[in-house]
Amino acid sequence: QVHLVESGGGLVQAGGSLRLSCAASGRGFSVYDMGWFRQAPGKEREFVAAIRWSGSTTSYADSVKGRFTISRDNAQSTVYLQMNSLKPEDTAVYYCAADKEYGTTIPRDRADYDYWGQGTQVTVSS
Repeated sequence: QVHLVESGGGLVQAGGSLRLSCAASGRGFSVYDMGWFRQAPGKEREFVAAIRWSGSTTSYADSVKGRFTISRDNAQSTVYLQMNSLKPEDTAVYYCAADKEYGTTIPRDRADYDYWGQGTQVTVSS
């Protein structure tokens, strides 16, 4: 079992930056693939970024590619999402998630993930 807690959300102007953190407690973090998702009001939760357990491979949604960077520190059991050049359409609740099942491809689907945090609000003003 892994417990995930996100932090770092807030209100920022368009063009600004935020760094989200997701701290994990419990066993297994270092062998879990990790992902970030977001959900805007009235919309489905959508994939943002993912990183393999080793940190060797990352994947991004087209809408954030080149602006967001996912990284992890297995020694600290933490995954990060650096968000630059933020846009109003990035406004959402951001969730981190953990995939406990080993797979050969990086997980991008909500159904791939087993554990979820409670979310952190990101609001980008125009």
